[in-house]
Parts: sequence; structure tokens; C-alpha cells
Amino acid sequence: MKKIFLYIVLFALSCIQNVQAQEEIKIQQKYTAHNKGKFFVSWGGNRDSFTKSDVTFKGKDYNFTLENISSNDKPKGWHVDYINPTRMTIPQTNFRIGYFINDHYSIAIGVDHMKYVMTQEQTANISGTISAGTPYDGVYNNSPIVLTKDFLTFEHTDGLNYVNIEFSRHDDISKLFKIKNTDKIQVNVTEGLGLGLLYPKTNTTLLGKERHDDFHVSGFGTSIKAGLNITFFKHFYIQGELKGGYINMPDIRTTKSAEDSASQDFFFFQRIIAFGGIFKV
Repeated sequence: MKKIFLYIVLFALSCIQNVQAQEEIKIQQKYTAHNKGKFFVSWGGNRDSFTKSDVTFKGKDYNFTLENISSNDKPKGWHVDYINPTRMTIPQTNFRIGYFINDHYSIAIGVDHMKYVMTQEQTANISGTISAGTPYDGVYNNSPIVLTKDFLTFEHTDGLNYVNIEFSRHDDISKLFKIKNTDKIQVNVTEGLGLGLLYPKTNTTLLGKERHDDFHVSGFGTSIKAGLNITFFKHFYIQGELKGGYINMPDIRTTKSAEDSASQDFFFFQRIIAFGGIFKV
């Protein structure tokens, strides 16, 4: 009986030691050693560049194309609006929420809120016809025209919304910087591919018609990106990204009439700085 009791005591002590050893291993293993199962969310701002594009306008009494239109973004700069809940959609922003499916790969959804403004007073070539009872009526064949406000204003300023899904890879490169404790600071590189819809709020005045400014699903976009991520104290990070892509919008609303529309396609390039958090539920 004493032997049996002794065996039970030894077995219990062995189990306790085993549990303690496992707990010590968990304590020693850094939180940042693995990503699988973690969520992340980020918010930031961007600067944008766009290639020149041909824009075609169609309606009941006009059908014409403006060639090689130049444009620019509409930056707010470093501003409190980025963190003001009542105004944080006004600047050019980037929102993303994602999940690590394993230690190196994540999937995320987000919105790139860019702003596209056609350069006013530029001279462009126009081809097509206008018969809307305006001073601009006529038949055009690659003819130069000055894009005055009386003729056209054309902006995706609230905004050029690229709603997308991204699939990304992440790699810890802290060793290159001789960082030993990655739970205090960790450096990662990331690359990704994106695909999504364009949901712009286009602000247009055309040939004296009533101004139109409304959200509308207008097309699709694709993108690639590369970035550098610095994570502090396991849960907080700052990330810089370079993102480029292609946008095709065959159905842009331009006036109150559903008969009127525009179409264009172009390439874009974003420079992004975002702040975020990473955590397990």
C-alpha cells in the first residue's frame, strides 16, 4: 500500500514539473515569434499620383473624348482631421483590417480613400460631337480645347474609393538590425496583391448641367504593394507602404440624368503611412 501511495505521489510531482516546464517554455517564447491567429487593424494617410488618361463623356446630346487629361491629388497635410471622428473621412486616408492565416501570410479588407482632381485650365484635344445648345456645340476631330470651369470640372474627391481585398506576405528582418528582443521592437517587410471595386463620389459639372456629387460603383482596380513595418511592444506598429495599381471605371455618374456617364482608366501610385495594432482574440 505504501508503494502504491509513493507511486501516486511521484506521478503527481512529475505532472506538476511537466506543467511548470511547459509554462516556462511559453514564458520564454516571444509573443512576436508567431503571427498565426492574430488580427490587425490600421489607419493612415496617403499621397497619390496618377497617369494621364483619356476620358469619354456620353449623354443624350453629346459624345466626346478628352485625350491625355492630367490630374493631381488633394492633400490635407498633417492635420487633426485624421483623428477627429467627425471629420476623419475628409483627408486622403487608408483603413485596413486583417487576419494572419499563418505566420507569414495574411488576408485583409480595406478602403484606400484617394482623391483625384482634373487639372483645371489645361489644354486637351477633343474628338466627338456636342449638340446641347451650348457655346461648345460642334463636331471635333482631335481639336485643342481649354478645360475651363464653364465647360467641365471633374473630380473624384470624396473620393476615389478603392474598396479592396489584399493577400500579403510578412517577414521578420529584425536580425538584420541586430534586434534580439522582438517583443520590444520588431522590423518586418511586407508585400501584397490587391483586387477590388471603385466606389467614387464624383463631383462633376459639365456643359452647364446641374452639379452631380454622389457615390456610385464605377469599376474595378488591382494593385501591388511593398512596405516596411516597425512593431513596438508587441501590439503597436507604424507601417510605410508604396502601392501601385490600375483603375478602370467604365460607368462614372456625371449628372443627375442616368443617361449621362463618363469612362476612364489609368494607373495610380500611393505613398502611405499608417498606424495600427496587432492582437489575438
